[in-house]
Amino acid sequence: MSDNWVVQNLERALNTWNEKLAEIWQLVTQSPETFKGGTIWNVIVSINGALQAVGLALLVLFFVVGVMKTCGSFAEVKKPEHAVKLFVRFAIAKGVITYGLELMMAVFRIIQGVVSTIMNTAGFGTAQQTVLPPEIVTAVEDCGFFESIPLWAVTLIGGLFVTVLSFVMILSVYGRFFRLYLYTAIAPVPLSSFAGEPSQQIGKSFIRSYCAVCLEGAIIVLACIIFSLFAASPPVVDPDAAAVTMVWSYVGELVFNMLILVGAVKMSDRVVREMMGL
Repeated sequence: MSDNWVVQNLERALNTWNEKLAEIWQLVTQSPETFKGGTIWNVIVSINGALQAVGLALLVLFFVVGVMKTCGSFAEVKKPEHAVKLFVRFAIAKGVITYGLELMMAVFRIIQGVVSTIMNTAGFGTAQQTVLPPEIVTAVEDCGFFESIPLWAVTLIGGLFVTVLSFVMILSVYGRFFRLYLYTAIAPVPLSSFAGEPSQQIGKSFIRSYCAVCLEGAIIVLACIIFSLFAASPPVVDPDAAAVTMVWSYVGELVFNMLILVGAVKMSDRVVREMMGL
């Protein structure tokens, strides 16, 4: 790291950004089962198991309500085709509640395979590091004390923007993990709605919403890949311009690119929901 305090301001902000980007890259490829050592997952699994009893009780309720609404009389229930249909629906709903956790993790692994395919196809094993161009470092180090004052103000503002954007982006990715845990914990309750034909739309909406949360990882990876391509071709620096102009132009374009990435990450939920028709 340079000994110049102006350069150090920018390098610290860029280091924070690179660290958060690398953390995001790790998070989107990580399973909820191993996140934070698996401690949270163990609690979620316990809650899911406890709510299975509630789900089974609701299963009977939704089934009875469904039979009453879909069958005009008790005589229809006696018909073999109706009886088999009701039995199959009840059995499937019971299986979905009992093995719902395994089914949800199977969906998550399938979508994680999509994420891995995107990463391998793009040829990115890690996120591209954003590095301060040596031309800017040299120009800033050649400035005197009074010339460094406006540079300090520019780098302070730019570094603050970069740091704030780093934490906004990482919070959005952590929010995805929280939603995955919430969906997994309460799964038996909405899945029990499959027992009744009139209420099955609740279960379908739940599954589609869960798939949408899983697919957010693919959108986040795509956004990081696009930004990494931008970072691989950093803003053009005019070596003949004044140091303040060079730094201002570089920071402005860099922050603009970062804003695009943060916006893409934050809108990943909306994009996937539109794709899923939610």
